[in-house]
This record gives sequence, structure tokens and C-alpha cells, in this order.
Amino acid sequence: MAMKLKVCGMKLNTQEVATLHPDYLGFIFWEPSKRFFKGNIPQLPPSIEKVGVFVDATIEEVLEKIETYSLDAVQLHGKENPEFCRKLKIANIDRTNAIGTASLKIIKVFSIKDDFDFGVLTPYEEICDFFLFDTKGKLPGGNGFTFSWEVLKNYPSTKPYFLSGGIGLEEVEKIREFQQRPESKYCHAIDVNSKFESEPGLKDIKKLKEFKEVLGNG
Repeated sequence: MAMKLKVCGMKLNTQEVATLHPDYLGFIFWEPSKRFFKGNIPQLPPSIEKVGVFVDATIEEVLEKIETYSLDAVQLHGKENPEFCRKLKIANIDRTNAIGTASLKIIKVFSIKDDFDFGVLTPYEEICDFFLFDTKGKLPGGNGFTFSWEVLKNYPSTKPYFLSGGIGLEEVEKIREFQQRPESKYCHAIDVNSKFESEPGLKDIKKLKEFKEVLGNG
């Protein structure tokens, strides 16, 4: 089955990227980021899900962005604990019941360097809809280099996950090999960002198109 594609760090040419019909577009609502998003999101095809990326924001801040931008999912990139995720989910359910929108998906991010204790996932299992594995670096995402995917051989869950962290066209062969391995079974989507830019927030359409075809959903 083809892996889905998430293009994160949207800022300068969102409409153009949307013409490629990725499955997800990520908008970063963390001010220190070079890809911090403000302004209006253009009208997108209904098939594209809008993901808001947050780093240790308050529940009120997250809910405000969900409301303003009609987000389909939130990606939590900080130290958000299971209780935070639970409270966010409950608050959004109340909001959903009040205005009749679809339920929000929660993506919890975990950073990996050389190894990882998958036991930390357990308290999040019931609350979060997806996990996302990124490279541990100086910044919470967008560091531009990959972690060893060998670590995922020990993935103990059936929870679908996003694979992130410095993925570019250079990883095409590596992705093809990964797709043949058992640990890719629950890999829901590949998440790309900085390796497909000519400057922060300006995506290279030609490269993205080529990569999307590699994933088998071009």
C-alpha cells in the first residue's frame, strides 16, 4: 500500500504545493521557527488535511488555532504529556459536539537519535491517533538529517505512525528498502520539510512531485 505524504513547514507557496495533492499539509504555529505561519490558509482541496504543529502551547492556544484555521489534526512537538493530550481531546470533543465538525486527530511526536525507549509510547496509546518519529536535534523538528530507521525494528505498537526527520530525494532508495521491511507495516505517512525547500517555507515543486511519485501516490 502506498504511504501517504505530509509536507510540513508550509508558508510561502501553499497553493502551489496543494496542486500536487499531498495527503497532509503542516502549518507551524511555533514562533521561533523560520517557518512560523501567520495569515490566511488558501482554499485547499477537501482531500488535503490541515495539520497544526505546536511546541508546548497551551490548550487554549491550540484550540484557538483549530478554530481559526479549521485544522483537521494537531501535531504536538514538545513535552506534552498524556494528560495534556487527553484534555485537548476532551475540549475538542466538546467543541465538535457544539458546532458539528469532524473530530480532531492528535499526532504526538517523539525524537530519536541512536536508540529509543518505546515504553514511553504506552501512556499515549489510547489518546493519540498517530505517533510521529523525528530526528533528535537542536530544534524541535526541521533539523535536516535522518535518524537510523533500524530503531523501528523494535516498534511494539500497531498505532500508525509518520516517519520524519531530514528526508529528501537522497533517501529514495532507503525508503524503497524500508517499504519491504516488517517495521514499515504501520508507517502511515512520510513527512518532509527542509530538504524540499529553496528557502525556509518555500517548497520546491519539482522535487516534491518526483518524491510523491516514488511513494506510489503520484
